[in-house]
Amino acid sequence: MSALLEIEDLRVTFPTRTGVIEAVRGVSFSLGRERLGIVGESGSGKSQTGRAIMGLTPPQARISAAKLSFDGVDLRSLPAKQRRALRGNRIAMILQDPKYSLDPVMTIGRQIVETLRTHEKVGNAEARERTLQMLEAVQIRDPKRVFDLHPHEVSGGMGQRAMIAMMLIANPELMIADEPTSALDVTVQLDVLNILDRLVADRGMGLIFISHDLRLVSSFCDRVIVMYAGKVVEELKASDLGRAEHPYTRGLLDCMPRIDADRHPLPVLDRKPEWAA
Repeated sequence: MSALLEIEDLRVTFPTRTGVIEAVRGVSFSLGRERLGIVGESGSGKSQTGRAIMGLTPPQARISAAKLSFDGVDLRSLPAKQRRALRGNRIAMILQDPKYSLDPVMTIGRQIVETLRTHEKVGNAEARERTLQMLEAVQIRDPKRVFDLHPHEVSGGMGQRAMIAMMLIANPELMIADEPTSALDVTVQLDVLNILDRLVADRGMGLIFISHDLRLVSSFCDRVIVMYAGKVVEELKASDLGRAEHPYTRGLLDCMPRIDADRHPLPVLDRKPEWAA
């Protein structure tokens, strides 16, 4: 089966007064209809990789790649109008915190309807019905009530579910989830992960799951990419994450607390200059 997404030597740089910042440096990977985890510390380039795929990088950024292809479409040369039509329709991205991603002055239902009608020619009645169905699909118990609420009137977990519904309403083939559970408590995290897991299985989507939680990624994803200083330092099966060989990955694992051992004080990651080379 051919890859849904193919990336070779992706680079994202930002010019500044003090020089060029290389946020993403030569990232390469492919994605099928599977769950791919991208892990690493804050600033390792995880989110910028996802934004480059979506075409959401700030205007001042410079993006280059030997290959950046989605389902055979070359994203590097795609006109802006066609890129906008692709974004939110066939490729969608769940951002970290619904408080900052949802429009505070629009009701949740209206925002999801707007997303649907941007990509499909449907009437108001059909758009409303499909939105209610999608809210129910992401396990919102009273979708009619939530439809008319504003983002500040719902909990963080419900806001994240609404955000997922908005991204799924147009039936995307590729979903990029940028730390979608980082602001949620443990029980709500499990609910959101179950929703994503079911959608990947039922719809055959490709999922890029960006996170800093190694335990979560090892249990949820099929494969894992580990990033450091804008580069991929290791790629392995999620089930093999505990047997990772790169010293940076080993360092991240060693910094995690363990119930069955005395881990006080927790080890500090000793970064080596050659990891960033």
